Amino acid sequence: MTIPLIEMKNITKTFPSVTALDDVSFSLQEKEIHALVGENGAGKSTLMNVLSGVYPYGSYIGDIVFNGNICKFNQLKDSERMGIVIIHQELAMVPYLTIAENMFLGNERIKGKGVIDWQKTYQDAEQYMEMIGLHESAHTLVKDIGVGKQQMVEIAKALAKNVKLLILDEPTSALNESDARHLLDLLLDFKKNRGISSIIISHKLDEVVYVADKITIIRDGMTIETLDRSVNEFTEPRIVTGMVGRKMEERYPHRTPAIQDIALEVENWDVYHPLYNDRKVVDDVSFHAHKGEVVGIAGLIGAGRTELCQSLFGKVYGTKISGVIKIKGEPVRLDTVSQAISAGIAYVTEDRKSDGLVLKDSVQRNITLASLEKIQERGVLNFDKECQVADEYVETLSIKTPSIDQFVENLSGGNQQKVLLAKWIYAQPDILLLDEPTRGIDVGSKYEIYCIIDKLAAEGKCICMVSSELPELLGMCDRVYVMCEGRIIGELQRSEATQEIIMDMILQASKRETNS
Repeated sequence: MTIPLIEMKNITKTFPSVTALDDVSFSLQEKEIHALVGENGAGKSTLMNVLSGVYPYGSYIGDIVFNGNICKFNQLKDSERMGIVIIHQELAMVPYLTIAENMFLGNERIKGKGVIDWQKTYQDAEQYMEMIGLHESAHTLVKDIGVGKQQMVEIAKALAKNVKLLILDEPTSALNESDARHLLDLLLDFKKNRGISSIIISHKLDEVVYVADKITIIRDGMTIETLDRSVNEFTEPRIVTGMVGRKMEERYPHRTPAIQDIALEVENWDVYHPLYNDRKVVDDVSFHAHKGEVVGIAGLIGAGRTELCQSLFGKVYGTKISGVIKIKGEPVRLDTVSQAISAGIAYVTEDRKSDGLVLKDSVQRNITLASLEKIQERGVLNFDKECQVADEYVETLSIKTPSIDQFVENLSGGNQQKVLLAKWIYAQPDILLLDEPTRGIDVGSKYEIYCIIDKLAAEGKCICMVSSELPELLGMCDRVYVMCEGRIIGELQRSEATQEIIMDMILQASKRETNS
């Protein structure tokens, strides 16, 4: 019997009032791709943070055995010296440094007396970039490349550290379908041709089924089972059952739309880039949405979907913005976020951690943050009322938290998203702009978010929903607008929309743009 490359034996990790990992064991063979799946808060990222030394030896119970030797990692550098490299969900790129500078940050190419050898730095960077098919100049600033290419830079950076075990936490959460498939194919190539093992954490079960040799399911901080491709059935329903502890007959809740009058109309909307004033990012966009309707906005990354939503929400993005917004048939002027909120518009950002929530503040404060005037009495916050409101939303939205005093950063991604939704629902908007509302959360939590969206639509709210996951749009939306290169290129009813039709519309529009 071969010795595993890595063994984690009886790992227990606790935080104040929470047991994140409860006697978890995990093993990985050489030249193996092993997926970790589970609901948000199950303990997947915590387990990998233990393995990589983010949580140092002594802060957990149990043993890590690498190549037959017990390891006592006290920091990331310790695990990296052994060839274990972790790439976190939030990429750690420095935007105003070049690709090469980012690639060797902390792992500098040195010549004599601590001086950086810049020639070797850029030569080595180009070499590793060539290995993974990243065709950019190593002198390019990271801010000037997209998220997909930044993910490739992180992988090249790992290769430069002589990686033996690559750990990727939600590596495709911000990637479009083609970029995601390229990354997964890279992992398969690394396994076959370089002998590199990988551990991948992902909520995208189709990707897990595509790439993994084994799948370990974690639920409530405990190992439920490990599936082996050579022995077990690798299907999404089978994995979901292990993750949530029950069968999920449907991915999307069934509802009968009760569509009413038009709530939002946007006419001839133009938005220019805030830094490059001659670059139009939203180009003559017109669309409408009704009360009680869920309208989807589909498109590849860079199509202008987020820029459209942000510019409508009090012009928080863009310059030289022009066009007309009508709410309930009346033109409105929305030059600030306050004006947008007063007009009954809410925007649920795609980046809840940076733009949507105050992570180092409590659940209760985050829920009331957009509507403080509702809990004020003569200019003073009513703490008791704030607690009452928070308790109500925690119960109504099934937010899993030890208390409403808990800092939001300590919640799982799915529960953070529910807090963000609670903040805007409490503001009582008529129109909700939802930008990637289920990004980075598990299938069980997604279903709960979908139910919340359906409930809001049933109450007569107007929902505009951006998503990079076409099945999500097709499963949730009554109509779908398709965007490409900042323009709306088509509108599809739910009954006629398919993934193939949407992608064909985008490809044809891209060809026309290239040939024009």
